[in-house]
Amino acid sequence: MASASNNPRIKPRALRRGDKVGIVAPASNLKRELLEAGCDGLRRAGYEPFYFDSILERDLYFAGSVARRVRELEEMFVRDDIRAIVCARGGYGSNYLPSTLDPRKVISHPKILVGYSDITTLLCCMADAANFVTFHGPMVAKDFALPDGVDSESWQNALGGTGQWEIAEPSGAKPLVAGGAEGILYGGCLSMLAASLGTEHEVHTAGTILFVEDIAAKPYQIDRMLMQLKLAGKLEDVRGMVFGEMLDCRQSPDQDYTLQEVVLRIVADLEIPVAFGLRSGHVSRANITLPLGVRSRLEVGAAVKLTILESATIP
Repeated sequence: MASASNNPRIKPRALRRGDKVGIVAPASNLKRELLEAGCDGLRRAGYEPFYFDSILERDLYFAGSVARRVRELEEMFVRDDIRAIVCARGGYGSNYLPSTLDPRKVISHPKILVGYSDITTLLCCMADAANFVTFHGPMVAKDFALPDGVDSESWQNALGGTGQWEIAEPSGAKPLVAGGAEGILYGGCLSMLAASLGTEHEVHTAGTILFVEDIAAKPYQIDRMLMQLKLAGKLEDVRGMVFGEMLDCRQSPDQDYTLQEVVLRIVADLEIPVAFGLRSGHVSRANITLPLGVRSRLEVGAAVKLTILESATIP
């Protein structure tokens, strides 16, 4: 998909109760029982889930062939009855799709697209190349399949078109470097952000409040990926940073340093506000939905407040 970075940001239509939600698997394969549990969760939230039977296909560790995954995603974009597209799960495989998608089937049909982890590749590509607002948030066979998997307030604010709203306590975010800044909210899984460097779909971080999160990466691996972004110039014009929960990101149970100390060695000289622990993506519970591509303000003091300054969807 060619860059459309000079065009105005495109906001999808808001999601309402009763709307049909298309479910896609652009990366790893999934289990039927988790898919159905997630569909039940969507129904309890007031939506009508829909998926193609081919979603359960397998090709090695993928959810079927590249052609199947591309066809599924394109079809969800062009169908008039689908209001939002929510990914079933991440895993690995979304990096095969951006160069294969037909831009005419995507850019001319803006839709809500939600996911995290490996789906970061699609979220950032859609934000950068198509100028879509995208959504870092709960997935069907993961969070919607759990009783306390989704933070309903941020989901409704982000997808429902609330004009200005705050993510504060109990988001899990704690202060790391004090300060305040405004920028475009952007980011996702750190592994995928780093993996984009040197590719056609390299992430665009200038002017952003950069959100980064990961799971089960050792501190030195987090260090290496952050340094890769820094050495590539991707942190030069970042206005502020927010880290996720970073679950299980430790060397050993008895390590004598914290991941926060590792992070500070890399970001302290940026002289920007930094928060740590916001519960979005790989989380312990209640996944918070973050709209990517909208103006936001980060305030880090005794507490942390992330304010979304504009609606992410339109009526």
